[in-house]
Amino acid sequence: MSFSAIPVLDLSLSRNIDTKPAFLDSLRNALLDVGFLYVKNTGIDEVLVQNVIDEGKAFFKLSEAKKLEVQMKNAPSFLGYNKLGNEITALATDWREQIDLSTPHPLPGKEDPLYYNLKAPNQWPDPEALPAFQSTYESYIRSMSTLSISFTSLIAEALALPPTAFDSFFDKDQQHKLKIVKYPDASSLPGSQSQGVGPHKDSMLTSYLLQVPPHKGLQAQNLAGDWVDCPPIPGTLVVAIGQGMEALTHGVCKSTTHRVLSPQAGLGPRFSIPFFQGVSYDATFETVDIPGHILELMDERMRSRGKRIDDVEFTFSKGKWGHLGEATLSNRVKSHPDVGERWYPEILARIKTEQAEVEKQKIQQVEDRARSDINRQEPRIDGLSTAPGIKAN
Repeated sequence: MSFSAIPVLDLSLSRNIDTKPAFLDSLRNALLDVGFLYVKNTGIDEVLVQNVIDEGKAFFKLSEAKKLEVQMKNAPSFLGYNKLGNEITALATDWREQIDLSTPHPLPGKEDPLYYNLKAPNQWPDPEALPAFQSTYESYIRSMSTLSISFTSLIAEALALPPTAFDSFFDKDQQHKLKIVKYPDASSLPGSQSQGVGPHKDSMLTSYLLQVPPHKGLQAQNLAGDWVDCPPIPGTLVVAIGQGMEALTHGVCKSTTHRVLSPQAGLGPRFSIPFFQGVSYDATFETVDIPGHILELMDERMRSRGKRIDDVEFTFSKGKWGHLGEATLSNRVKSHPDVGERWYPEILARIKTEQAEVEKQKIQQVEDRARSDINRQEPRIDGLSTAPGIKAN
């Protein structure tokens, strides 16, 4: 059966030896069946969370000129501000504005791989305009980094693995990222646009979304292809399993397609702060050894519910890329072509060629189906077509 609601797990149960086994059972079911869940009692300081929300909203109140001082295309790192309508998902425009931040790193060296450009210092907004912004988000990134590593160890235990099973995929100075996002309501968007962000899967291991009440808009796609609402629940984070985790666990942990719809006209903007757990860009496309009884559980689930509807491109395709960093850099160029045009023109050109070929193949498939339908409908005499304009010899 496909899911119709998103489970809510209480992280405090994982900290008690008596309740931890039941928590791990619930987590295992969520990983196998949904790939999307809420967690409550996260241990993140509530005052810090409120400050994160307040500082994020304050950033979007800055003038356009102030925000553009830290625009993303200033640097090849894909960190910084992106104005409304400047990102693409599923070949369509996302109607949101955002600023991307990460665990700070120094600039890469000349001999480093090109994908090391993704690790760099943040572009911080003017401290005179927002004096508490940098310190607030540096604190939040540190807190979420700790939470994400801890939660990944719980995922390992839920799969009957040692809690350190995924540690080798993290750098000692692992980069994690977050976005601060504003989705305007539909009244300020062109035409009948409603795509806040298009259908996609997160790419790494786990993501943690802080939704700011009261607006809903986040939806997860279940195995039947239906969209299930994930409304804000105060005091929770939404955890999305990434494609990396699905690949590393042989498909046991499901990476779930999700999207965000723009708020309805008149409701005002929606705000959210997603945090993305990083993985070493030098990682190759290896896997961990999953115990046989866990793989059997996955097989049982697959037999009972059938094939899932899924047309989102899978990032962790072994053989296409040598390292995760190459795939990640390509995906960033695809999502932010303005940055690609300035810093990675060769990669952008290759992506456009690939996209044109995919579109050509889709058109060819449509034409082939149309011809096949015509041939099935044509009256035939003695096995020969009598369709107008076709000569039977």
